Amino acid sequence: MIKLEHVRKVYPNAIPLSDVSAEIRKGDVISVIGPSGTGKSTLLRCINLLERPDSGKIFFEDEEITNPRCNISRIRQRMGMVFQSFNLFAHLTVIENIMLAPMDLKGQSRQEAYEKGMGLLRQVGLTDKALNYPDELSGGQKQRIAIARTLAMDPDIVLLDEPTSALDVTMVGEVQAVIRNLAETGKTMMIVTHEMTFARAICNRVFYMDEGGIYEDGSPEVIFENPEREKTRRFIHNLKVLELNIESRDFDFPGAVSSIENYCLKNLISHRMRTRLHLAFEELVQQILLPSLDKPFIHFAAEYSGPAGSTHSGAEAELNITVRCGGPAVKCSEIEDDLSWILLKKSVSDLRFEQTEGSADRYYNVIRFRIHE
Repeated sequence: MIKLEHVRKVYPNAIPLSDVSAEIRKGDVISVIGPSGTGKSTLLRCINLLERPDSGKIFFEDEEITNPRCNISRIRQRMGMVFQSFNLFAHLTVIENIMLAPMDLKGQSRQEAYEKGMGLLRQVGLTDKALNYPDELSGGQKQRIAIARTLAMDPDIVLLDEPTSALDVTMVGEVQAVIRNLAETGKTMMIVTHEMTFARAICNRVFYMDEGGIYEDGSPEVIFENPEREKTRRFIHNLKVLELNIESRDFDFPGAVSSIENYCLKNLISHRMRTRLHLAFEELVQQILLPSLDKPFIHFAAEYSGPAGSTHSGAEAELNITVRCGGPAVKCSEIEDDLSWILLKKSVSDLRFEQTEGSADRYYNVIRFRIHE
């Protein structure tokens, strides 16, 4: 239905889309997820050309809609857009908001538009609000009206840009129910959302956006249970990551210790785990690795998954540590009796020592372990 080829969008101080290629099939329900600022809303706005891509092509049913000669008004009649902020006309009643576009753009009679509009109000559960004005409605009701107004044009695809983000938590469910029912009808949809449970429940595909594009595209089962790429995994499991690079014996040790402390405080890591993390960094990096390397390059990464960030309720808080260092292989047999190594083994679990090879890769020695509550 829709095909994107190397779409790029640049703003003066950001590049939300650097190179996006994807195909949206008829009947797809796609949840678009990812951290803030990764181009999710920009992608939707480029698809219906509310934002013009700086380069690349977009095709809608084999017609290139990025071609300047394309009649974009005609195309937009087939692409419905639901915004965060409702965008209802305050001076019109609910039913007049729904009737307006079909009458003006599709030439429907007033009676025909009215009957279609009332049917849509029944679909979203708001027939009793037909003669109300928007300022007499709750936020959830306004968004349901906005969805009904979009459906009044019988669009081939509906684009929803964070449709519940502006709502009070008590109103989110009523809008999600309408969208879920719409998905069950087979309507093609793309939904930008931060509601992961909702996204997983209604979609057949997920776009995880990062690094200026669609970083990973997969089924809900793959993306939410076994993502293939690192940033997707971190996002889905809500892992909090600390990364430190040590490239000199004279690195800023107090600064690194301060970064670890701030990381622990920010993520409410317990005092017990914080103490063990400090000990692991000092003993492993300062006492074991730095003295053994002529030209140090050490990458220290900590990933924290607390109970609130876990995909399993009641999961234990955990720190996963991965330390990589470049240079000649460090022999594990030579450090097993070292006091620092003994202290490290006593304070962590699942301590593993690995070595990799590769002429272009400066990571050769890999040490992994966990710190539990």
